[in-house]
Amino acid sequence: MNAAPDLAIRLRRAEFNRALRDSDLAAIGPILASNAILITGSDSAIIAGRKAQLIAWKREFAAKEPTVYIRTPSEIVASSVEPIALEHGRWQGMDPSTRKARASGLYTAKWRSNGAE
Repeated sequence: MNAAPDLAIRLRRAEFNRALRDSDLAAIGPILASNAILITGSDSAIIAGRKAQLIAWKREFAAKEPTVYIRTPSEIVASSVEPIALEHGRWQGMDPSTRKARASGLYTAKWRSNGAE
């Protein structure tokens, strides 16, 4: 795989993880596509669209004991014909005070280049 898409996605993932850690909605918004879909890890709820996801993250950040989520990519596979790539990895939701896992699992994310890179 070309190193450029791999590096770009890993950098965006790191930005997203930092935004989650810092409860930074302003940083999350630009990373998400307007029609992004999130299937939650614990109950498989579907959160469709950037706006709905920002509402969900805002609610999560306001929780009395919020969970800090981190996604760690293990593989990024870029398409040879389209400006898309799949990211596979592990996610974990941690208690911020004890750093113990509350939930974890595997994830897949689809990325599409907007041509600005």
